[in-house]
Amino acid sequence: MRIDILTVVPELLESPLSHSIPGRAVKKGLVEIHVHNLRKYGIGPRLTVDDYCYGGDAGMVMMVEPVFKMIEELKAERDYDEVIYMAPDGEILDQGIANELSLKENIIILCGHYKGIDERIREHLVTREISVGDFVVSGGEIPAALLADSIIRLIPGVLTDETSALSDSFQDGLVSPPVYTRPAEYNGWKVPDILLCGNPKLIRAWQDEQALARTRQRRPHLLDNMD
Repeated sequence: MRIDILTVVPELLESPLSHSIPGRAVKKGLVEIHVHNLRKYGIGPRLTVDDYCYGGDAGMVMMVEPVFKMIEELKAERDYDEVIYMAPDGEILDQGIANELSLKENIIILCGHYKGIDERIREHLVTREISVGDFVVSGGEIPAALLADSIIRLIPGVLTDETSALSDSFQDGLVSPPVYTRPAEYNGWKVPDILLCGNPKLIRAWQDEQALARTRQRRPHLLDNMD
C-alpha cells in the first residue's frame, strides 16, 4: 500500500509516521508513506500557498493551483483509489472506514490548513472527505496521521499478532471488554476470577457480557446501529 500525504507543514507528520507500528510497517516494506510539501508548487518567490477569502471573511484559504499541480504530478505516476481531504465536516472516521481503506492500493490524503481549502479543490479533485470529530484543530496533519495509523495497523503482516486487530474496539460493533495482565493481584486490586479459571468458553462469555455492558454505558449509539 502507498499513502501520499499533502501538507504545508510536513514536519508535523515526521514523528507520528516514522515510529511504532507505522514505522515498523514501512521498514517491513508493507506500506510506503510519502509526505509532500505543497510549497513545491507555491506561487511567487515566497512560494505562497494561501490567499485572502473572497467575500471578506477572516482567515486565509489554501489555493487551488499548488494542490492541483501536486495531485496532477502524483496521478501521472500511478492510479489512486481515493483522494481524501481531512475535513471538519466530512464523514466521521470509524473502524468501518479504516477497514475499507486498508484494502486500497494507493491513496492521497490532503491536509487543510489556515481557514480551509478553496471549494473548487473539494468539488473537482477530492473523492472523499473524512473528519476525526466535531471539533477544529490547527490543520489536517494530526487527523491525517490518525487516519494513516488506523489504516496501516490493519494491513496483513503489520501487527506481530494479527488476531489482535480483530479484537480491537469497534471491530464487532462494540467497545472492547476490560483487559488485565500480571500480576493477578497488586495493591489489593485483583484480576476477576473468571479470567483465571482456564475455561475459554466461560471467559469468552464474560468478555462478551462486559463488552455489551460497556458499550451500553459509553457508546449507546453503537447498539442502535446494530438493530
